[in-house]
Amino acid sequence: MQVYADNAATTKMSRTAIDAMLPYMETTYGNPSSLHSIGQEAAEALADARATVAACLGCEAREIIFTSGGSEADNQAIVSAARLGEKKGKKHIITTAFEHHAVLHTLKKLEKEGFEVTYLDVHESGLVTADEVKAAIRPDTCLVTVMYANNEIGTIQPIPEIGAVCREAGVLFHTDAVQAVGHLHINVKEQNIDMLSLSAHKFHGPKGIGVLYAKKGIILTNLIEGGAQERGKRAGTENIPAIMGMAAALKEACDHIDKNAAYVGALRDKLIAELSKIPHSALNGAVSPRLPGNVNFCFEGIEGESLLLLLDAKGVCASSGSACTSGSLDPSHVLLAIGRPHEVAHGSLRLSLCENNTAEEIEHICQVVPEVVAYLRGMSPVWRDLQTGKRQFILK
Repeated sequence: MQVYADNAATTKMSRTAIDAMLPYMETTYGNPSSLHSIGQEAAEALADARATVAACLGCEAREIIFTSGGSEADNQAIVSAARLGEKKGKKHIITTAFEHHAVLHTLKKLEKEGFEVTYLDVHESGLVTADEVKAAIRPDTCLVTVMYANNEIGTIQPIPEIGAVCREAGVLFHTDAVQAVGHLHINVKEQNIDMLSLSAHKFHGPKGIGVLYAKKGIILTNLIEGGAQERGKRAGTENIPAIMGMAAALKEACDHIDKNAAYVGALRDKLIAELSKIPHSALNGAVSPRLPGNVNFCFEGIEGESLLLLLDAKGVCASSGSACTSGSLDPSHVLLAIGRPHEVAHGSLRLSLCENNTAEEIEHICQVVPEVVAYLRGMSPVWRDLQTGKRQFILK
């Protein structure tokens, strides 16, 4: 049996998305900027897709900018808010310590330009409160950027409440919602969100396409100069097939969001209950609120890389954290942010599920993970030291 449990890294494209894309590669292949009939057919499709995405997010179509994915959208949102703030003498930004690197690295660049960034503590729970955001806001704050749901440990932030605090203070609020869109109910107007980033391949759409929602009236800074596409805010011929696939996948996900969340959440809870039985293990982040498909554990005395390789040999595809940092030997900054020591953070496992997973697959995971953990501990000198008392256990 092979089990794909790495849906936070990417999802399998749905048949719905593929079918939506094919006509725009085979027949309606025109450039939407062209004035001839084939080009205008593509332009009409582009407008329809924009309206579909807007309806799923609860905004206006003209507030949707198509991007290459979540990272580009994060970059454009943050840089735009920073430039707007800079013009008013406001160069302070608030974020959390465990954001995606698309956010953190952008903020580091801005710090080199003289911006000051406050990194809020997310505590052992992996959660920040609206009161903590409110306390950090200063007269010179130009942006608050807090991810909707963490990509590694799946904890869901109180976005509507944080947005309300920002709205009251007159501060722009951006959320990286890459892991949340298509899995949680989101309405940008009702939830006080000024800017939002999403990526299609997290909800069974194609890779390389995403969205930046920017509330009407926010002046965006261009990252790509060229033509007048996307209202002049994102140059380059639009990727119509990918956009159509994304719109179709998003609508399908939103149409079935409650059913999928209930089904996947039950699989998640089964996994958490079974893996919690492994001695000296710990679930990372609060049990709730958590994404329906996220399970993230630390197992003391083992290395995550070995765990992943042996699980793969037994048919389980998983990860130890963000796919964007899989080449790094450093422990996850997310796990360090919630207080896990380096030696424990190295032994992490992220299992991320979707509605395609089955109860039989969960049983298989529940069987093989304890076996692999026991095997690795049996050959670990660190585990031997823990067992003999030369080292003290951290995870009880």
